[in-house]
Amino acid sequence: MAWSAVENASRWPRVWPRSGVTTEGVAGVAAKVFPIGNYGAKGDGTSDISQALLSAWKAACASATPAKVLIPGGTFALSEVVLEGPCKAPVEFQLQGTLRAPADPSQFKTDGWIVFQHVDGLTVSGGGTFDGQGRTAWEQNNCNKDTNCRTLPINLRFNFVSNALIHDVTTLDSKQFHVNVLGCKNVTFQHFTVSAPGDSLNTDGIHIGRSVGVYIIDTTIKTGDDCVSIGDGSQQIFVQGVNCGPGHGISVGSLGKYPNEEPVVGVFVKNCTISGGTNGVRIKTWPASPVGTASDMHFEDIQMNNVANPVLIDQGYCPWNQCQAKVPSLVKISKVSFKRIRGTSASQVAVKVACSNRVPCENVEIADIDLVYSGPEGPATSECSNVQPLISGTQNPKPCAKVVS
Repeated sequence: MAWSAVENASRWPRVWPRSGVTTEGVAGVAAKVFPIGNYGAKGDGTSDISQALLSAWKAACASATPAKVLIPGGTFALSEVVLEGPCKAPVEFQLQGTLRAPADPSQFKTDGWIVFQHVDGLTVSGGGTFDGQGRTAWEQNNCNKDTNCRTLPINLRFNFVSNALIHDVTTLDSKQFHVNVLGCKNVTFQHFTVSAPGDSLNTDGIHIGRSVGVYIIDTTIKTGDDCVSIGDGSQQIFVQGVNCGPGHGISVGSLGKYPNEEPVVGVFVKNCTISGGTNGVRIKTWPASPVGTASDMHFEDIQMNNVANPVLIDQGYCPWNQCQAKVPSLVKISKVSFKRIRGTSASQVAVKVACSNRVPCENVEIADIDLVYSGPEGPATSECSNVQPLISGTQNPKPCAKVVS
């Protein structure tokens, strides 16, 4: 992969890599198609097709040549399934219709509806929809009150998947996160759609953890939590051309909640638009955290449309007061840039860089910021604590107008 140095630490690929291995033909061999109808699936919206899908997947996975599992147009009821590898050749999961999850969360035994696991060379495509039917679950979600709340199922889990391309499909109304990427390498989401209302609790669009080389490109995410959330152990994460909103913005973290978290290294967010979000681009760590690190994170060319907290580092992240707020975070944040971020803020404090007093942020750059606030309190302002940022270019609001000790 060729990299282009764009000012200081930023490293944007010259050409975005195409992840996955096409099933349209390797060495001139066309993909063998495995339609779920051949295994007894009925698209009547009520008959559970889980056994038919598992049978089609098993046959495709055993194919010595590229294979395609085909779900045609129509609505298919599907209970939770694990689509397991390794497979003998690349496999495409082509969803042309709609897969519909059980609406009742009590029908799930695990926290994943559709799980792709240990697959190398996966493509998910077809223009179809994964409908999680989440509204009943959102109404039952009491995690804001109970730290031992029930874990709800995620629409799509990618566990230990390599060389994957997920494109031109929609995840709708997941009960919890829409997508969880864990232990993966070289995975691309392109022309991908996440759709849920702004009041859907804990429905992160794409959550990434302990993965290397994840690309989210030209994607639309509307949801009730972070559009993209980047957890511990994430390395070389690229987010470009994402339209986010409603939602809680594009976030690194939260980090530091658990012991033995792995470092975050290399996050690049560019040419994105955030609209109506409760946050813009942010890095968040818990107070009273174990030791950790997050470095080489860059947010550039971002349009904000009526977004609260457009630029935010929050090392006292404490949702629902479920933490020891007065004990400093021990997650070290360094090599961060916020550049060419413009638009309108829904909060008077448009830029807030609140770092830990035990491990202050280092090498933070703020350049060419132009954020306008039109509320009754007056123009946009900014706050800084435990950081000495490098400032350059246009600055609206004035950088570090208020220094908080």
